[in-house]
Amino acid sequence: MTVPTWVKDAVFYQIFPDRFFNGTTENDPPNLEPWGSSPTIQGFQGGDLQGIAQKLDYLTDMGITALYLNPIFLSPSTHRYNTTDYYQIDPKLGRLDDFKQLLSQAHQRGMRVILDGVFNHCSRGFFAFSDILENQAKSAYKDWFHIRKFPIDAFSPGDAEDYVAWWKYKSLPKFNTDNPAVRHYLLDVARYWIDFGIDGWRLDVPNEIDDDAFWHEFRRIVKQANPDTYLLGEIWDGNPRWVGDQHFDGLMDYPFREAVLGLVNGTWDVRKYQARIDQILHAYPPENILSQYVLLGSHDVERALTMCGGSTSKLRLAVLLQMVHPGAPAVYYGDEIGLTGGKDPACRGAFNWDEKSWNWEIHNWTKNLISLRHSHPGWRTVAFTFTHQLDDQGCVAFTRGEGEQRTLVVINPQGNSKHITLDCSYMGWTDGTTVRDALMQQEYVVHQNALQLNLPAYGALLLER
Repeated sequence: MTVPTWVKDAVFYQIFPDRFFNGTTENDPPNLEPWGSSPTIQGFQGGDLQGIAQKLDYLTDMGITALYLNPIFLSPSTHRYNTTDYYQIDPKLGRLDDFKQLLSQAHQRGMRVILDGVFNHCSRGFFAFSDILENQAKSAYKDWFHIRKFPIDAFSPGDAEDYVAWWKYKSLPKFNTDNPAVRHYLLDVARYWIDFGIDGWRLDVPNEIDDDAFWHEFRRIVKQANPDTYLLGEIWDGNPRWVGDQHFDGLMDYPFREAVLGLVNGTWDVRKYQARIDQILHAYPPENILSQYVLLGSHDVERALTMCGGSTSKLRLAVLLQMVHPGAPAVYYGDEIGLTGGKDPACRGAFNWDEKSWNWEIHNWTKNLISLRHSHPGWRTVAFTFTHQLDDQGCVAFTRGEGEQRTLVVINPQGNSKHITLDCSYMGWTDGTTVRDALMQQEYVVHQNALQLNLPAYGALLLER
C-alpha cells in the first residue's frame, strides 16, 4: 500500500483562507466586513492566498511542515464548500499565479500543501446544474444529479424537494457519481491539481459518496499521478472501513479530540480515556496510524480554548497529548495564540496579528512541543503503551518510542496537584539513574526503582534519560 512516509513526520496547520491574512486589497470583494469582526455565515473579511504566502516565515518558525487549506475554488460563499468551478481559483483569494507562487514558496521551505476536495456536491452555479436550471428536463446534464421531478425549484425558501442535496440545502446539489461522465469529471479534477503540484486532498464528507469503487478509482488515479499524495478522509467516527489501499491514507481523528477534551475537562475518567486511545491505536494498520490527522480544532467545531472553558492550563495539557500522539498533529489557525469561538461560524474568526493580543503562554508552549516532536523520533512511531500504574490516582502514565528513544509521559488531568510514586523498573532505570523532564529540564533520580514526582494541576512531565 502506498502511504506517504512524509505524513508521520509532518505538523499540519489548517487555514480558513478568508480569515488568515489579507495580503493584498486588490482582490477584496465589495462590502468587506471589518477584519476581526464577529464572523458571519456569508460575510467576507479579505484573507487571501498572498496573505498565506506572506506568513510562511511565521509558520516555518512555529515548526509547521504542512498546510491544509479549506476550499479555494470559485464559489459564492465564504466557506467555499459550494464549488462553482473546480478549475478556477476564487478571484477573491487571488489568481492561479498566486496559488502557484504559494505552492512554490511552501515547497522551497519543505512545506507540503493539501487542498479541500468537495466532490459530493457543488453550487447551483456549477455549469451542469446551471444548465438544468435553464433547460430543465431537456438539459443534457440532468443525469449529473439526482433529480426527483421537473421543473426543479432551487431558490425559494425551504428544503430541497425536487433534487437530492447535501442535508437538503438547496444550495448544495449532490452529484450523481454513478454517472460515468460525472466520475470522469471529478477524477480529472483530482488529477489536475495533483499534476499542478499539490501534495494531497482532504476529502470532504466522503462517506456521502458511499461507493467503494469510486474511491478505489480516485485513489488509483491520484497515486498514479504522484505516489506521495496524501489522501485524508473526513470521517468523524473513525470507521476503519475508510482506511487502507481502497480508500484513504488517514482520517481526521475526531475521536482523539473527543477523548482528550473529555479528559482535561473532567467529563471522562482516566480509564475511559485510556480505553478510547487504545481503541484508536488498534483500529488501523501501523502505517495508517501514522497517517492520521490528529486535531484539537477545525472549522467545524468549537475552538480548543473555548472547549477548555478558557483555561490555558487545560489547553496546554491537551496540546501536549496531541504532540506526543502517533500520527500528524494539526494546529487550527489561531489556536496557537488563544483564539476563542463557539460553533460555526464563530470558530472561523480572523487571525489577530496584533501580537500584544496573543496568549503567549499557549503560543510558546505549542511551538516548544512542536520542536520537541521534531527532535524525538520515538514520538513519530506507533510505539505507545499505557502503564496503568496511576489509574487509581486519576493520573496517566505511558511510554512513547522504543529502546533508548523512549519517553515516559506522566500527566495529571486533575484540577489539584498530585504527589505520585512511579515504579520505573520496566523502563530499565535502575537506582541512581538520573532522568530529565524534556519540558522544564528538571532532573530526577531513581530511588528504590521509583521516582517521586510532584505534578501540578493539569501538569505533565516528559521523562527521558
